[in-house]
Amino acid sequence: MGVSLDGPTFRRMVEAAATVLEQEKAVIDALNVFPVPDGDTGTNMALTMSSALRELAKAGASADVGELTKALALGSLMGARGNSGVILSQLFRGFSREAEGKATLNPAEFAWCLQAGVDTAYKAVMKPVEGTILTVARYSARAAIQAGRRGADLVQLLDQAYQEADRALVRTPDMLPVLKEAGVVDAGGQGLLAILRGYLQAARGLEPAPLGLDAPAVHAEFTITEEMGDLTFIYDTEVLLRGTALALDELRAELGELGDSLLVVGDEETAKVHVHTNNPGSVLERCLARGALLEIEIKNMKEQHEAIKREREAREEFEEQPPPAVEVPRQETGVVAVAVGDGLCRIIRSLGAGVVINGGQTMNPSAAEIVQALESAGASQVIVLPNNSNILLTARQAAELAGVAAHIVPTRTVPQGVAALLAMSPVADLETNLTRMNQAVERTVSGEITYAVRQSRYRDLDIQPGDVIGLVDEEILAKGTHWREVLLDLLARAVRPEHEVLTLYYGQDVPEGEAGEAGETLAETYPDLEVEIHDGGQPLYYMLFSLE
Repeated sequence: MGVSLDGPTFRRMVEAAATVLEQEKAVIDALNVFPVPDGDTGTNMALTMSSALRELAKAGASADVGELTKALALGSLMGARGNSGVILSQLFRGFSREAEGKATLNPAEFAWCLQAGVDTAYKAVMKPVEGTILTVARYSARAAIQAGRRGADLVQLLDQAYQEADRALVRTPDMLPVLKEAGVVDAGGQGLLAILRGYLQAARGLEPAPLGLDAPAVHAEFTITEEMGDLTFIYDTEVLLRGTALALDELRAELGELGDSLLVVGDEETAKVHVHTNNPGSVLERCLARGALLEIEIKNMKEQHEAIKREREAREEFEEQPPPAVEVPRQETGVVAVAVGDGLCRIIRSLGAGVVINGGQTMNPSAAEIVQALESAGASQVIVLPNNSNILLTARQAAELAGVAAHIVPTRTVPQGVAALLAMSPVADLETNLTRMNQAVERTVSGEITYAVRQSRYRDLDIQPGDVIGLVDEEILAKGTHWREVLLDLLARAVRPEHEVLTLYYGQDVPEGEAGEAGETLAETYPDLEVEIHDGGQPLYYMLFSLE
């Protein structure tokens, strides 16, 4: 193999990694913090790798390492599915940037490419959580760098990286209490371990083979939240910048001094800059010093806030008056939503979603699929409702890649998505609607009833395979033998005096008659609640509901 890693060897390493991940994906899928039938970490990572391989195949047989890593980054970026797939694509993206222009990599350079991937992945997550795939990648890269400094060859370096990743994975329950409580390790980290094993086996000249795991791993979600504090910075400033060597890290450091909510994404030739600042002129000057400004948008958020208040007051006054005789045209804003189940898709379309992506639990769409949906919405501004916590990162990545302006409302469940659509007004502007939709999501209590796929313990609940379990806002609160029993138990815990409406969506495994009877029982049990029940047609989940 020689001292340095060449293109053909790197290609074999990636192919071996994809093979091992594919062979172990079912084991990784089955290992979830919650024992619900939506463990898809392994599948998402395997599908992301598959997309990367397709792009890799387009590179000719003579492609060098730099060219291959660029293809790997592009393919994984467009094919990323779920939070684990997005993080994996960022690991490859950073690796590619470090390897750019290099025909081969010596072991030390390979180690620094791994570290560049870690740096990029951490930056991609708003609030990085330790005890996840990020932690495993970080410890692995550090071990690789140390091995490179000691003069290790590639096989020795990969072995050290793999062994340290394994040790870090074992420690993940000590970093995340939810993992320790479930008695498992991080599933994303387990997937990364499979990739490193594939690398190592290929470097040794062996055929890729799975480890034959029996023990469960855990999938820890990356939680993305946005908190609004005092309005320290008034101007929301966005710039599309084009140049030849933009040095995004340096630009990010410069602009970080001028405000908050900073986002600098893209590559060395094209970048999107977003920042809240009191000096938009300074932001533009620093961007202009590095390249050409293609698109500039500056919004006075204080004025926007006042406009929202005025619009709300006007709307409240308007609603007290008879409707006008003229029809007010809808603004050019589209909505893309993710949902699964004929009934749910039909409901979401009826509420104004122009494009509905078929997906959700166990069926996370790729970034490329979301980009396609955004660009087919036929609007210059598109609101995205992911309706699943494991699609949030993918939706954000797709928003950066799409050719239209996309705005994410971070809905984690379909009932939250419905609440957001109900809050959307056809006569309001985009910012007003985004505010209303986010507020509706925050007000909505969302619940779901499904079944356990493995033995588990969550707080004081001993859960066995086949148990019916109920969750409220992604927390298991009840278990039983029948969905109706669990629904009554769950609502007894969740209903509050301030709630006015209970909306239920029954799944494809629930007969319409049984669903109707449950609705009647709930109307009698909660006479102060308006109870609505709809055929959602969703798989795996007997019932979804929202309280507002």
